[in-house]
Amino acid sequence: MTKLSVNINKIATLRNSRGGDNPNVLKAAIDIQQFGADGITVHPRPDERHIRYSDVREIRNVVTTEFNIEGNCREQKFIDLVLETKPQQVTLVPDTDGQLTSDHGWDTIRHQSYLKETITIFKEQGIRVSIFVDPVVDMVIAAADTGTDRIELYTEGYARLFASGKKEEAIVPYKLAAAKATELGLGINAGHDLDMNNLQYFRKNIPSLSEVSIGHALIADAIYFGLENAVQIYKRQLM
Repeated sequence: MTKLSVNINKIATLRNSRGGDNPNVLKAAIDIQQFGADGITVHPRPDERHIRYSDVREIRNVVTTEFNIEGNCREQKFIDLVLETKPQQVTLVPDTDGQLTSDHGWDTIRHQSYLKETITIFKEQGIRVSIFVDPVVDMVIAAADTGTDRIELYTEGYARLFASGKKEEAIVPYKLAAAKATELGLGINAGHDLDMNNLQYFRKNIPSLSEVSIGHALIADAIYFGLENAVQIYKRQLM
C-alpha cells in the first residue's frame, strides 16, 4: 500500500501568522500520526516562514512513524540539520532563494556530479535519499546514476491537467517515468498539488508508488472535514 506522509508546513504558517504557539506543530505531528498517517514531512526554508529549524529538532523526537525532511541541499544549514536529526528520509529539492513553493525538479544530467557528492553524504549516515524530479524519462535515468534511493515525481503538471478534465493525458508522462524508475530499481514517491480529487487516479495508474507527501490540500480540507477525517479520507484514496 502507498504510504501517506503529511507535510505540516501549513500548520506552522498559521502559527507564525499570530506568533505564540497556536496551533502547536508538535501536537499536530503527534495527532496526525495517531489519525493514521504513515509519516510526517517538513520543508524548512532559510527564512523560516513556516517550519523553523528548531521545530525540526523538536518534531524529530515525537515522530514514531517515518520522518521526511525536504529542502534545498545547496544550503549548508540544511545539510547540517539533516545530519543532526537523522530522519528516515531526506528529499532533495532544487529550490531557489525566496521561492514561494517548489515548482520544478532537478536537472539530473546537468547536476549529476553535485548530486552524487551530496547524496553520498546522507547515505553514509544511513539516511534514505529521494530527489525531486520532473516526469521525464531522461531525468529518471540520470537520477539512477546519482546513487539516490528514490525519486519524488513532481505532480503539479498532473494536477493541473486533471483539473481541466484531461486525466488520461495528464497521467501519461508519469506512467512512463515510473516504469523507467522501477526498471532501474528506484523507489517512487510523488508530491505537489495532489488532493482528494486526483489522488486515487494517480495511485491506481502508478502501482509501484511507495509514498505521497501531501500538505497544502490536506490541511485546507481539514478546515471543512476536521484534521482526523481529512487524514483518513486521503488514506482511503491510496487503498
